[in-house]
Amino acid sequence: MELLKIIFWILIFTVVYTYIGYGLVLYMLIKIKRWLNKNVQKDLKIDYQPEVTLFIPAYNEKNYVDQKMKNTLELNYPKDKLKIYWVTDGSDDGTDLILKKYDNVELFHKQERNGKINAMNRVMPLVNSPIVVFSDANTLLGKDSIKHIVDCFADVKVGCVSGEKRIFNRDKDIASGAGEGLYWKYESTLKKWDAELHSVVGAAGELFAIRTELYNEVEQDTLLDDFVISLRVAQKGFTIQYNPEAFAIETASANVGEELKRKIRISAGGIQSVVRLSSLLNIFKYKTLSFQYVSHRVLRWTLTPLCLILLIPIMSILAYSEGIMNFGFYAVLFWIQLLFYAFALLGWFLENKQTNLKILFVPYYFFIMNLSVVLGFFRYINNSQSVNWERAKRAL
Repeated sequence: MELLKIIFWILIFTVVYTYIGYGLVLYMLIKIKRWLNKNVQKDLKIDYQPEVTLFIPAYNEKNYVDQKMKNTLELNYPKDKLKIYWVTDGSDDGTDLILKKYDNVELFHKQERNGKINAMNRVMPLVNSPIVVFSDANTLLGKDSIKHIVDCFADVKVGCVSGEKRIFNRDKDIASGAGEGLYWKYESTLKKWDAELHSVVGAAGELFAIRTELYNEVEQDTLLDDFVISLRVAQKGFTIQYNPEAFAIETASANVGEELKRKIRISAGGIQSVVRLSSLLNIFKYKTLSFQYVSHRVLRWTLTPLCLILLIPIMSILAYSEGIMNFGFYAVLFWIQLLFYAFALLGWFLENKQTNLKILFVPYYFFIMNLSVVLGFFRYINNSQSVNWERAKRAL
């Protein structure tokens, strides 16, 4: 029983550290860094406005093309310094035909569909601007987003900049919208602190930018191209910075089923990335970056979901050993765990019911998030996740 207790504490520490502890440690570290650097001033260029290429990979996005182009043309950045590249390999719904009516767009289209990363590898050698900004076709950018991203590149140590992903906020929402929105608010806070400490650990594909010269061709079977591209920039000694003033906004997934589909793919890609970027685990070489990478990403995609599964039988055994109705230490934790999963079940029951009590959906979304890692793991080891995938349906 003593061995079981030791295992229990290891498991509980891993879970708590992954979702709460790392944030607290990060906050304390940046407080210390602020105190140590309180008299240090950064000397950055003020009017840094290089030529920028907005790179938009798209597959069958005809319903978003005009909306995206309207948004792009309204961006607050010098028109003579903003190139617009659309890459529409495999699109057969007329996406490329719609784009041809815009004379300020450079369109790259092939009939064959070989996946997003293959399309990027094909066109990136043709980009000749010093900065390339990647954005999804179905997301809208804040008017000053390009300007805010470019400002970060005034620091020569910055190789990549991640914008903030936002979900349209509604007073009342269903499980997918409420859960995804709350999750991204928490993630945005962690990214802001990660950047302040040293570097963000991976950029979101909705909006991120790199120095064009740092792009290297990515393996054709890569599932999380944005994550791999950005972290390989960091491996070269540059930092990934985060600017929440540069943001991309989109609607939440249409329902939890669509969100689960999206997260399973991300999880399979996350596990693939951990394997492919295994050198980043070398803390002696990458130091702070390795610490952030393991704490913020690796644990979520590997050990922590397994810990949550193992905690169910182990906590039950410990609770029953001291008397489950005696409400001893382990018994209380057992009931708290049971209550948490009961709330997750309630979230499932209320999945498609709109409510302004969005906190009700947190346990359900947390459960779905970790379930997706387990399912993504099996998809990865079975090599059954295609590099081509159908985009998750979004709420109207």
